[in-house]
Amino acid sequence: MGDFRWFGVLGPERDADDALEALVNDPAIHRVEARTDLNFARRHRFHRSGIVLDFGGHTVTTEGIELNTKDNPFGAVLFFQGQATGETQTVVLTEELPEHTDVLEVADAGAFAVEEWWIARIGNRPEGGAQRELDYLLQVTEIVDARHVRVNYKLGWPLAAGREIAYKRMRPVFRSHVRNMRFVGVSVPGNGSTTVRPTEDWDGIGSHPIAYEFAVSCDVSDVEATKVFWPVVERRYCTHYVTERCRLTNPEEVIWGGTGYLTQQLNVLYAHVRDCHTSNARHLNDFTCAAYAMVENCHGDGDEHGTFVTHGQFEHDLTFVGNSGLLSFANSGTTWGNSAKRITVKKHVASRVVAHKCITDLTLEDVHAIWQEGLVDAGTIWANTDGLHMRGCTAETMLTLSQSSARSKRANVLDGCAFVIQPGAELARLPGSALPGFGPVTSDVTVQNCKITGLDGNVIGSIRSLVFVNTWLYGASPAARPLQAGCAEVRLLGGGLDNSGIALCDFREGGAPAAEQTLVVDGGAVLRGTNAEKALLQGGGAGRLVAWRIGACTSEAAGADTAHFRLRAGRNRMRVVGAGFAGGRFDVEPGALEHGSYLFMTSCVEEGVDRSALPAECETVRHTAGNLLLE
Repeated sequence: MGDFRWFGVLGPERDADDALEALVNDPAIHRVEARTDLNFARRHRFHRSGIVLDFGGHTVTTEGIELNTKDNPFGAVLFFQGQATGETQTVVLTEELPEHTDVLEVADAGAFAVEEWWIARIGNRPEGGAQRELDYLLQVTEIVDARHVRVNYKLGWPLAAGREIAYKRMRPVFRSHVRNMRFVGVSVPGNGSTTVRPTEDWDGIGSHPIAYEFAVSCDVSDVEATKVFWPVVERRYCTHYVTERCRLTNPEEVIWGGTGYLTQQLNVLYAHVRDCHTSNARHLNDFTCAAYAMVENCHGDGDEHGTFVTHGQFEHDLTFVGNSGLLSFANSGTTWGNSAKRITVKKHVASRVVAHKCITDLTLEDVHAIWQEGLVDAGTIWANTDGLHMRGCTAETMLTLSQSSARSKRANVLDGCAFVIQPGAELARLPGSALPGFGPVTSDVTVQNCKITGLDGNVIGSIRSLVFVNTWLYGASPAARPLQAGCAEVRLLGGGLDNSGIALCDFREGGAPAAEQTLVVDGGAVLRGTNAEKALLQGGGAGRLVAWRIGACTSEAAGADTAHFRLRAGRNRMRVVGAGFAGGRFDVEPGALEHGSYLFMTSCVEEGVDRSALPAECETVRHTAGNLLLE
């Protein structure tokens, strides 16, 4: 064990840099302890393994620290870095590497040995300079044959034949830990710009404590920091590590890219971040090209910049449990790929949930988006419908669905959720936008056992088949406008409408021939009240075909002027069997039964319904026989 006092460092009055260098570079020392506060004026890089730096809860300052190099988050006071051996190899894949394989193709397996560490990096996709699905520090676990090795990682994405993987052998640092530090950085002049430095050396003035690169099993614990510029803990090409019980309060900068984080983690595997906290920071946890990692019991306040984020560089299999703070996934732009897969969030409270880019198999469970005064889009959830699962979630101001990818084998299911919707807003994006995160939903969505309130003129601009099962849709008031649905099919099975309505619409551009739209109401659904357009169900339009399938349901109109259903001019094929209607009226507009249409009603019970707008019966219109008509 080493002690700074051996070198006459008895406090922060004397810089501790020389003592640190001597202690860490002594191979006989495996633990260094601080017994006083310390000041460092240099930025140190070590290639040392097997050492613990324990600062005993004392304060580390950096008064008079040397300038960092430009744009360098690895210029920390303590930087542990592995080294390249110089051995490299590249291979052009002769066949696809499937998702979840742990066997990689190489040019010559004779150059590899079991337990060696190599960086495996796929060439970028042409759509973006940093779009790489594979870019990790991996350990060789088996030589399979002359052209294949097994590694300690299962691919998260398939890699097509013809793509190139570059391999570089590394000697990582192992088990170099930092513990029990209170870090206070130096002041940095305010900037106010996200792109322009006020001076050429501006981003080199600040300080931060810890960085790792090419590191294995290097943990950080019990570090409290304030006034940092770059992240408190910066990592790249790291694996099998824990960051725990760390805290960042009031960093010096948060709007310049890369600043003000508790931890940024690039190209990492098997990370565990737990029991951490930030106040007024940019990010608590940033994953970029990360996989098989977990964040739990971490919390951020003053979180408008995004407490938990991923860049979208093909992250996969990430789990967040029991945290609080704004969530933003795969949202850093096309350069990185806008992509992630199998992110699971459980028991989370957030001011916003932003997950609308190319995120496949997103699972949100017991996640709550809460309104927060002064924060744009607070209380909203934006989600990509590509294998989306939401269970027991709430959003206090909006839910918006879009689709930017179609990779999943899972159905999109929202179960047991409650959403408050703002007037006129989109629940599903309209056609016409090609921007990632804003495209229309082309897949099916099932909403079951949910409660959606505040509806007033809202738009479901897309979704192929939208199925509501035991779900209630509540209008904001009896004067609220009905829900406008551009879906190919809407099914209301159980649950119902309260002072709301469903109006089938065609939002497609260019005047293309309208495909058939289907509206199904069955399974004991209840429709009650009224709305601004005085029709609980309506559909049709010139050149369009609407198939109506109304079965076991009850429709209770609030007044004589409210229609249970309104068929607009066009082609309508209506079948009503076994429904109950009370009050109100039926509304079939002139021209609503064009060639190829029909209207058939039977086994229904009508109480005080105005039938005067029903057309006269004929070969394709039957609405009297078999019904019980009560005054």
